[in-house]
Amino acid sequence: MQKRKLGRSNLEVSALGLGCMGMSFGFGPASDKQEMISVIRSAVERGVTFFDTAEVYGPFTNEELVGEALAPFRGRVAIATKFGFKPDPKGGPQWSGLDSRPEHIKQVAEASLKRLRVDAIDLFYQHRVDLEVPIEDVAGAVKDLIREGKVKHFGLSEAGVRTIRRAHAVQPVAALQSEYSLWWREPEAEVLPTLEELGIGFVPFSPLGKGFLTGKIDESTAFDKSDFRNVVPRFTPEARKANLAFVDMLRRMAERKKATPARIALAWLLAQKPWIVPIPGTRKLERLEENLGAAELHLTPEDLREIESAASKITVQGARYPEHLQKLVGR
Repeated sequence: MQKRKLGRSNLEVSALGLGCMGMSFGFGPASDKQEMISVIRSAVERGVTFFDTAEVYGPFTNEELVGEALAPFRGRVAIATKFGFKPDPKGGPQWSGLDSRPEHIKQVAEASLKRLRVDAIDLFYQHRVDLEVPIEDVAGAVKDLIREGKVKHFGLSEAGVRTIRRAHAVQPVAALQSEYSLWWREPEAEVLPTLEELGIGFVPFSPLGKGFLTGKIDESTAFDKSDFRNVVPRFTPEARKANLAFVDMLRRMAERKKATPARIALAWLLAQKPWIVPIPGTRKLERLEENLGAAELHLTPEDLREIESAASKITVQGARYPEHLQKLVGR
């Protein structure tokens, strides 16, 4: 597996990471813990050194899973986790608002260190921008944790460019994590140029469009009642039917390259910038192997022009988030 550096930080990780959220949260019931430990360890065996989790996934159970799975590989892998949500006071699976107060950030760090079974968090993201707390105070709190040796690198998730600049001035931001894929390209307008200027790495989540770009979902697919995609406008049956045009485009290229739509979608992302590290998630070993194959797939300049031309003719149907969640991004 090739390695990539996240911007100008010294954080070097595998070109593709593994998003672990869906193993415990978001896409239907949690999977069997031992099976997921096996998938995570198989990823390490195949060269993956970058794993993504968050306290709110579960809540807490995903960090515990990742901590147990990666315990034998200390020093060989980097784990990213996140702070900034208030867990449900009743202990349920939902969160009850944002909380990026410095004292809360430090409490989260202590708890995450225990669950992850590490001495230091490799990359600590603010999960969503909290307008109640100046970003300078947030960056300052993480700076303190870095000084104390409890955190190695600071990250932001779904932040807007002004917030990125303000945070970076206090404590260098190693990486921004936001949604980016062939069917969600908003970061290209302002975010990617800002990251390039400042030397910040980019970690696209949902690089396969929450599974849609794999070609395994169509308008008749039924999701479990606990699956987050049930409330996403882009995943209504009508929107899915219209958006299959994206999958058809990827399939045509995949046939020519003897690949799969997922591999084409991930290879396209990797070709955008050398400091982009996508984190596709999966619960299945065969899908893990399929995704990791994208790192070996070379798309020529002609291939990329063809994808660009075809994608420019397709209008994606449906918003990527319901309105209450869309308000939390790009701030």
